[in-house]
Amino acid sequence: MKKGRILLLVGFFAITTLVNAQDYTFRVLANKGANEIKSGDSWQPVKTGASLKLGDELKVTENASIGLVHSSGKPLEVKKASTYKVADLAAQVGGSTSVLNKYTDFILSSNSAEAKKNRLSATGAVHRGLGIKVYLPNNQYASVFNNIVYVNWDKSEKGPYVVSFLNMFDDVLQKIETPENVVSIDLNDPKFAGETAILVEIQSKTTNTKSDERYLIKKLSTGEQAKINVAYTDVMKELKEESALNKLVLAGFFEQNKLLIDAITAYEQAMKLAPDDPTYSDYYEEFLLRNKLKAVK
Repeated sequence: MKKGRILLLVGFFAITTLVNAQDYTFRVLANKGANEIKSGDSWQPVKTGASLKLGDELKVTENASIGLVHSSGKPLEVKKASTYKVADLAAQVGGSTSVLNKYTDFILSSNSAEAKKNRLSATGAVHRGLGIKVYLPNNQYASVFNNIVYVNWDKSEKGPYVVSFLNMFDDVLQKIETPENVVSIDLNDPKFAGETAILVEIQSKTTNTKSDERYLIKKLSTGEQAKINVAYTDVMKELKEESALNKLVLAGFFEQNKLLIDAITAYEQAMKLAPDDPTYSDYYEEFLLRNKLKAVK
């Protein structure tokens, strides 16, 4: 009899946990415009991180968009101005669990109010020298999976800038002059053929100030590349569309796999795909701060 009661209690707690884990249908990952949600009788402004339940309604305004993630982990972007029943949006997604679940959960938890509070109260600073601050990780996290690499930096020093990419013998592989504070390169370019490690240095042409140090970009070994590619292939099966929302999810995948330079590239691509949506630059800024790639001002 006692054993039966224990099993009953275990079953009760298991069901309660499942219900609590699924007490929302969507979470808001990105929000552009004066969108609103109706939960009960009143309409309220949509906020990033908010939960949408099955019986709620969502109003997307003109020239606005909203990026949602289903409880299964699947992302859904809504751009057409209209009023939607959350139940109808859920039907578009389907209920099967997605491999993206842990990455979307990671993005939401990393950008929660509690996570930001913990980051602000944590000790530790960005240890850099004097000069132009480059938003790249230290050598421990310098490995890259993808061929496209973005490099950006603080623009407190006046441009234009000269960005030099060198091999380990200090031979210049490529120089790029730009008025912007970001450049991208393709590691498949013949200039970088055969190079497993590349150094990056930035200099202002106006003040001659150089980057605070030389930064390393290191290609993954064949074995490491193959290992990451297994998970990456599964992720890309569900992120087929080239959208800012999908790039945000991809950034979460790379950050969880400690591929910070690839995450930077995904954030830069997200901002290019949605240049008028501040959501993605806000996520990017928080990413730089929590990974101590950028100092708090």
